[in-house]
Amino acid sequence: MFKELLAAEFAPYGRLSELQLDQLERHYQLLTRWNQRLNLTRIRDELEAVQLHYCESLFLANYLPPASQRIVDIGSGGGFPGIPIAILRPDCEVTLVEAHQRKAVFLKEASRELPNVHVRSSRAEDLDEAFDWLVARAVAPSDILKLEMAPDIALLIGIDDADEAQGKVETIPWGNRRVLFHVKRSS
Repeated sequence: MFKELLAAEFAPYGRLSELQLDQLERHYQLLTRWNQRLNLTRIRDELEAVQLHYCESLFLANYLPPASQRIVDIGSGGGFPGIPIAILRPDCEVTLVEAHQRKAVFLKEASRELPNVHVRSSRAEDLDEAFDWLVARAVAPSDILKLEMAPDIALLIGIDDADEAQGKVETIPWGNRRVLFHVKRSS
């Protein structure tokens, strides 16, 4: 059911291959099992998970430029948006950053078969790397905007948290008043 729901919900924005659908379903199954012991997500309804976790993350993946990118996902938690981005965009290198040790262990297990994904169990402020894009979901924009590890920042947030004076806002088709907020820093 998950794969059919995901393919149908995302169809207006892109086609997912069978391999991508299988990889995303494996992640969802693992997330569901681990979420019983570790709080990875509050969303437990399958349709809501498809729309608010997977489709939002895939929407962001489509937003990224077509060239290969180095992407860092701050506060990755259950792997959003980083793992769906890595699955849709295997040409990109995705680093998942999670300060919570047990969540980082989940991320390592969830990304084991994704060669373009790396997990860092640390605070974002402690990273000394440069990336092309910094992405995040369910993290306070003020915490992310102070980080200077990438010239482009894309956040999946509520419209009330987006400051249109600081960046571009694009409405996400799922959820209530959800947006992709993009900040481009001058070099």
